[in-house]
Amino acid sequence: MSLIIKTIGGSSLKKIGMINHIEIYVSDLFVSSKFWKWLLVGHLGYKTYQKWEKGISYIKDSCSYIVFVQADKKKLALSYNRTRIGLNHLAFSIPDKSTLAQIKMELNALNYRELYADRYPHAGGKDRYALYFEDPDRIKVEIVVVE
Repeated sequence: MSLIIKTIGGSSLKKIGMINHIEIYVSDLFVSSKFWKWLLVGHLGYKTYQKWEKGISYIKDSCSYIVFVQADKKKLALSYNRTRIGLNHLAFSIPDKSTLAQIKMELNALNYRELYADRYPHAGGKDRYALYFEDPDRIKVEIVVVE
């Protein structure tokens, strides 16, 4: 049995349990939104969804959205570390290797930090074709080809 529920904009999700949204606090909203817009809107089919003084969100197919919020200045002393308890990384699927190559080329041209460059594109294993890099707050991002 497949349940249908209503969500953003009147569209429906096929199953209960899909992620509705993820909210991430960032150290510099301007810098982070520039990075995430490049990736999410420029390459992964997201659209800008909400925008306010201290935040911005991007939505995919009227279902799941990702929110970025400016962290309070008092909280900036403790920077993010993906090896502590909490989020390790965000992984996104793309349909082909040429899209991955384009993202990698732009990533390097924009001077964003690529991870495991010496093992690209198989840093995740010989059967996994992926690119790993960090956002401005060092949140690891994985782009994986799912053909």
